[in-house]
Amino acid sequence: MSDPKMLEQMSRKNGFIAALDQSGGSTPGALRQYGVAEDSYSGDAQMFELIHEMRVRIMTAPPFNGDKVIGAILFERTMDGEAKGTPVPTYLWKERGVVPFLKVDKGLEAEADGVQMMKPISGLDALLERAGKLGIFGTKMRSVINLPSKSGIAANVAQQFEIGEQICKHGMVPIIEPEVSIKSPDKKGAEAILLEELTRNLDKLPAGRQVMLKLTIPTVDNLFEPLTKHPRIVRVVALSGGYTRADSCVKLAANRGMIASFSRAFTEGLKRSMSDAEFNAALAQSIDEIYRASSTKS
Repeated sequence: MSDPKMLEQMSRKNGFIAALDQSGGSTPGALRQYGVAEDSYSGDAQMFELIHEMRVRIMTAPPFNGDKVIGAILFERTMDGEAKGTPVPTYLWKERGVVPFLKVDKGLEAEADGVQMMKPISGLDALLERAGKLGIFGTKMRSVINLPSKSGIAANVAQQFEIGEQICKHGMVPIIEPEVSIKSPDKKGAEAILLEELTRNLDKLPAGRQVMLKLTIPTVDNLFEPLTKHPRIVRVVALSGGYTRADSCVKLAANRGMIASFSRAFTEGLKRSMSDAEFNAALAQSIDEIYRASSTKS
């Protein structure tokens, strides 16, 4: 069963979730943003070493703590790594007061029927078993919606809830993330269908079952507010989806009850070349901006 103190924090505490879960496909872009060019490293091992170094620098910086950052989503290699000689999930919770989550999806299928489903997640039960022993509270998995296709969105959400059930059986809280692309030609239409499908699937969950949702900030302000009040919901969090931090924060602040779970927008402006004082100041600014945008009460 999930830690009741972690559950209480994720359900009620003001703050946001830092998404530090870039995987193989998105890591080069994250490193570029951090000021590390692709020609300065060779091979996956060196690439992942550099991104782990960046994540540890963030996690161990004084501004990064449970006062405003209530959770952090980790890539599997980060979960298996250490921060200051301590396993990362333990360090986050015991030293920083930050609830650890794990990204479990293995990427996306090609688009079909207006959506991109998740690829099969091989070895999920074994991964969840290992994550539970390391103190991971919950998981995150992403699929994508490009068009307002009723059948496509229904299938996309059904897949998310099916795997979410498998995760719940391991005593973890899944973050279900059917991302509507900000480049969709009818984002508003896709989001209206998504709201219907999410509500339908939440209503079918058994008593006591709890999940989280990670959603694109909607075109229509407060569209997802009813989901924040659903009895099966721990929290509804927002992804930045390619928006800048400034744009993400303005859009998020207009939506009651949603808190941030930003990745690129969170680390925007952080550079490897910065002194620790510069880095900590930039990180503190990012945390403060996102915290304020996440504080709009439902």
